[in-house]
Amino acid sequence: MMEDLYYLKPNLVIEPLFKRWYAWSYLIPPATAARNVTGRHMKIINSYIQAPQIHMEAVRNPKMKGGPFMDFGRNRVEEVRALREETLSSQQDLVALSDALKELDQLLKEHAKGYSLEPLYAKVPDILKGYVELNYDLNNQPSFRIVESLLYKSKYYQEQFQSIALWVTENDERPFVLSTPRLDEPNVLHLPVAFNDRVIDEIARMKHTPNTISYLKELLNVSREDEALLETFFTKDAPPPYQRYEGDKIRMRYFGHACILIETKEVSILVDPLISYYGYNTELARFSDMHLPPVIDYVLITHNHQDHILFETLLPLRHRIRNIVVPRGGYGQLQDPNLKMVLQQTGFKNVLELEEMGTLEMGDCTITGIPFFGEHSDLSISTKICHYLQINDFKIMFAADSCVVEPRLYEHVQKEIGKLDVLFLGMECDGAPLSWLYGPLLTRDLPRDMDASRRLAGSNFERGSAIVDIFQPAELYVYAMGQEPWLEFISSIKYTDESNPIVASNKLISECKEKGLAAERLFGEKEILYNKHKSPATAHPVL
Repeated sequence: MMEDLYYLKPNLVIEPLFKRWYAWSYLIPPATAARNVTGRHMKIINSYIQAPQIHMEAVRNPKMKGGPFMDFGRNRVEEVRALREETLSSQQDLVALSDALKELDQLLKEHAKGYSLEPLYAKVPDILKGYVELNYDLNNQPSFRIVESLLYKSKYYQEQFQSIALWVTENDERPFVLSTPRLDEPNVLHLPVAFNDRVIDEIARMKHTPNTISYLKELLNVSREDEALLETFFTKDAPPPYQRYEGDKIRMRYFGHACILIETKEVSILVDPLISYYGYNTELARFSDMHLPPVIDYVLITHNHQDHILFETLLPLRHRIRNIVVPRGGYGQLQDPNLKMVLQQTGFKNVLELEEMGTLEMGDCTITGIPFFGEHSDLSISTKICHYLQINDFKIMFAADSCVVEPRLYEHVQKEIGKLDVLFLGMECDGAPLSWLYGPLLTRDLPRDMDASRRLAGSNFERGSAIVDIFQPAELYVYAMGQEPWLEFISSIKYTDESNPIVASNKLISECKEKGLAAERLFGEKEILYNKHKSPATAHPVL
């Protein structure tokens, strides 16, 4: 007897985890993972065990959203204590690696005074020997370079730390994931699946291509006690068919935050993928997985922050992506891991690196990497670019979080590429302090005022106005503001009309309109059909 065919529900979450913590890109490289285990995970765990009530009170305060507080809704101190013991037991090598990196930094601070570094190699912590090269900059400031390719092959990279959690979401509400680990829940199925395992591709395919329930049970080797839960993930309802774009314009679809899908009859390009789920009641319309083509020619990543490279979106799309383009960078500095290696370790095959002012050509479309200043708290990080696309004579640039601290940069660029038709510009101009994201990598305490002065911020009004004046686009779209409700679990952002980024972007939009430009701050969803030789037509799709 033939078994019935089923789809996986469109609101099934395939959540990547690292030892029960939400897996973001800095938990893949061993060195940054080690520092986050000791400098983030263990600190939050110990804090919760000491004072769970403080955590429960803090997460009820909207101003504390995104802080180092576990959000469970009830006291789970015994489970967190068990997580602590399991962390110290299973991740002792990473704890040792983190301690060694801190020891190495102290060694250089005390003994590297501008003279030859060769005598110091004997004093490098034993577990780091052969994995680091000592160096100076031209001002005799000491540092070290990590040989990442070898560290991935060492005992410090453990695929068994990776897993996925399957569960069905009924809304956009989730705890802030950098602070709240995934403990056992009755509606969540935890599976020991490494991120490079093709099982993830097979799971994701079943959202669009039906198969039998027994096929997935066998594929996942699900235990008898978990079979009933697994069966709740299926539906016989087919997803709406994707409507391929066959027009003669450039179609741009805004999926929220910095995620834009660009389509012509010949090519599809997805920038900074971060896709909402569907299948539940929502007040805010949004594009979702059903609006993506079955094959995505190019995925473009602007930089290595968790709201721009999201494995929860990327891993389920992996089987549909032909090429993924990342900024060239990551030359062994702790704070700037190589993004190509991160993606290759997680199962992506065609990973292309694009350098500043480098180009990729496919038919009538050219992708150029544009230099990108700011938004990284003044750290030495090279893995970041804006993307400039030219499709025939149509010109568009995505300046997601570029902080225009030096307008002359874009004056130089404008001499090479000319005026733009469309500019997408990020204006999250407050930004979190350096320690919010990079704190675990620091080996020394940073003064509070120094920390507060170094922000993860995009352009304000004056800087946004400067880049508009330089490129003189016909249309400006402010985006990458982190406002959508399905972004809150990774961005923790909630604005009011009085919030600085809203005030600043409103002012820029008003100024642009006075100059005769089309200008808008994007929120939720937006479809833009652009014809270079006619007035642009915009439309909202019917869902």
